[in-house]
Amino acid sequence: MRISVTVDGTKYDDDVEPRTLLVHYLREQLGKTGTVVGCDTSNCGACTVHLDGHSVKSCSVLAVQADGCEVNTIEGLERDGQLHPMQQAFHDNHALQCGFCTPGMIMQSLDLLADNPNPNEHEVREGLEGNLCRCTGYQNIVRAVQDAAGKMSPGAGPEVERVANEVAGRHSARTPVSSGGE
Repeated sequence: MRISVTVDGTKYDDDVEPRTLLVHYLREQLGKTGTVVGCDTSNCGACTVHLDGHSVKSCSVLAVQADGCEVNTIEGLERDGQLHPMQQAFHDNHALQCGFCTPGMIMQSLDLLADNPNPNEHEVREGLEGNLCRCTGYQNIVRAVQDAAGKMSPGAGPEVERVANEVAGRHSARTPVSSGGE
């Protein structure tokens, strides 16, 4: 089946088997290996990406369901060699150990902040409950999300504010990701 999908700002037209999962399409056909395969059952959240502005577990979405959609992966977050504020916050707060869950955690965290730009600890934990980390006690992950929330808030600087506005505008309006990716 022929699909047309925009991934991280680049449009792709590809033939896919109807049963191909989005995670396998991203990894195997497009080389987006930052989107990891964790469980293939949508239990761990390691494969979380944004599909038309919503976080989804890409192991539970068929590639054909993404036809005509915009997908953002962890690889689409950095700009001009600079980490996205959420990626930087995960780094600064040591919010990873093995790193396997990190791409999905970051993508889900961005979705969380789009809906709640200033979450408390309980709200962060609740917002990430579908994403599992087998290494950490989650405290540094929560700290990283709250750190990024503070840096992405209005007045945090022109570049951070621009990225925050892109994320918030995209999610609050539930419109597709801009062609520039995120």
